[in-house]
Amino acid sequence: MDDGVVEDTELTSYLAALAPDNDLESTGSGKRFGEAQVIQLRMSLVANQQLKDIAAERQISPQALAQEWILERLNWEGQASSAQDQRQHAVDEVAGLTDLTDEFHFPADAFDAPAVARR
Repeated sequence: MDDGVVEDTELTSYLAALAPDNDLESTGSGKRFGEAQVIQLRMSLVANQQLKDIAAERQISPQALAQEWILERLNWEGQASSAQDQRQHAVDEVAGLTDLTDEFHFPADAFDAPAVARR
């Protein structure tokens, strides 16, 4: 049965290009950022307004600015932690503390000689 409806392939193609099924930025699947999770952030009214003002000056959204700052800080914290670990390891090496264990190591011939009685 032909009811006179003709598919507009150009329109269909255009709409498909705007919203492809495999688009990772799509909100339809709930997987907009793969394994990313959404967090809530409560801020005072003054801090929220300050964030909005700075974001407006930079011509980005307050959410994008907050995300950028958080990711930068996490990167900074990771680098600072790594640098602190490296400094501590260097200090431990100088102090001879790198091999702290519950094991005691004796020379191989330590028990070959007879015991000497104390007086």
